[in-house]
Amino acid sequence: MKIYFDTDVLVASVIQLHVHFHAAHAAVLAVRDRTIEGCVSAHGLAEFYAVITRAPFSSPVFPLQAWQALSDNFLPAFEVVPLSTEDYKSAIHSCAQRGWAGGRIYDLLHIASASKAGCDRIFTFNVRHFQQLAPAFGGRISVPH
Repeated sequence: MKIYFDTDVLVASVIQLHVHFHAAHAAVLAVRDRTIEGCVSAHGLAEFYAVITRAPFSSPVFPLQAWQALSDNFLPAFEVVPLSTEDYKSAIHSCAQRGWAGGRIYDLLHIASASKAGCDRIFTFNVRHFQQLAPAFGGRISVPH
């Protein structure tokens, strides 16, 4: 099974005090063990870095620690899905046509990456929002289990 990982799952997988750490970490381990195929967008990697280095965790994550987390946990095992200029244009146009403003574009880019990679499922802790943006994925959007 090929599963796309939203940034919130990646972040939760490396922060031991995160409320979703155990489920997220187990899912990442399943990718590293080759039990499942994991995908993340190139944008998702940058988003992970931005979030993990700025979030107010009880123990801050410094830039080199964030890089180490990326290079140890995700880069060796996950397929990184790049989006083209046309993919970005299409996602932005889709948001504009639907009257969607703000940060929805970022989640739509994750969905576009999952579709482009041919993923069977999307893991996110923002299930309801993703389902609203991608009804075609429907029940294939879930929290890691």
